[in-house]
Amino acid sequence: MPRAPSEAGFTLIELLVALAIFSLAVLALLNLAGENTRAGGRLADRVLAEVVLDNRAVEAMASATPPAIGRSSGIEAAGGRAWAWTRQVSRTADPAIVRVDIAVAAPRSSAPLAWASLFRGAR
Repeated sequence: MPRAPSEAGFTLIELLVALAIFSLAVLALLNLAGENTRAGGRLADRVLAEVVLDNRAVEAMASATPPAIGRSSGIEAAGGRAWAWTRQVSRTADPAIVRVDIAVAAPRSSAPLAWASLFRGAR
């Protein structure tokens, strides 16, 4: 039945289309909010891993004697969590310098969240 010219408002189809468009926009915003939350968690993990990395680097560089050649590892607490670190000390072409590679990962993860290579005197 056609509408009379004096009637104002939307048809049921128009309302359903508008509701569908609105729901798509809301879903997109919810997805964006979820991604931001996940990214924030990953960023916090990386920052804490960097703190542990900095602690290990300061220890390796500030000690009176250089770290022993070879691999060492341990667990350090930061931010209420445990972090696994590994340190590989190797010789370089210059006998007066050693290379110190440090990597930090979550304890049950093999992928490091932070890593660095340092050089220090061998004496």
